[in-house]
Amino acid sequence: MAAQKSAPKSEAPAPSSTRRSEKSRRAIYDAALALVVEVGYPRTTIEGIAARAGVGKQTIYRWWSSKAEVLMEAFLDLGEEAAKAAGDEPYAIPDTGDLAADLKGVLRATIDQMTDPRFDAPARALAAEGLVNEALSREYVAKLLEPSLQLYVARLRTAQEAGDVRPDVDPRIALELFVSPLAQRWLQYTGPISYEYTDTLVDYALHGLAPRAR
Repeated sequence: MAAQKSAPKSEAPAPSSTRRSEKSRRAIYDAALALVVEVGYPRTTIEGIAARAGVGKQTIYRWWSSKAEVLMEAFLDLGEEAAKAAGDEPYAIPDTGDLAADLKGVLRATIDQMTDPRFDAPARALAAEGLVNEALSREYVAKLLEPSLQLYVARLRTAQEAGDVRPDVDPRIALELFVSPLAQRWLQYTGPISYEYTDTLVDYALHGLAPRAR
């Protein structure tokens, strides 16, 4: 009886170009974020990012035109991954029926993120770069800042519907009473940022500065 020929071994499938691209992109994100924390934005370069990620400069320039664009996309991805890990996607400011407590809670979470080096260093770098790069600044506002601010708008509108905020108040302006001071203090180091500080901002914003009726 003739020996049967064994079936030819199937060749391993070639790695997907899409998978390779995603792996490279993820490595570039991680490299950009790490370098900004370790050496600062001015000393972070495309060459440094490429070396850290284990890719060629051409790979980076195929997708981005500058280190600012790399960092912007990496930072947006970092926020998305953090939200997924926390199970907060899609995220909305909680509505417990206590507006002050809800605002204080989300601002405390913001403090936690601001003091986390993974977020602090790239956020500062993008804010600084935005002062001299209008296109980057507009992208930062449109993709990151404004969506976050709209969460406050939505919560303040539900508070209006519940009668907890005057109906004539513009929520988009009102939120700046507690968000903008925090952003300025964080960015310009004009004072410490803490839970006590943001709690006080909310109290001042909701109750005003005039003496309360006894």
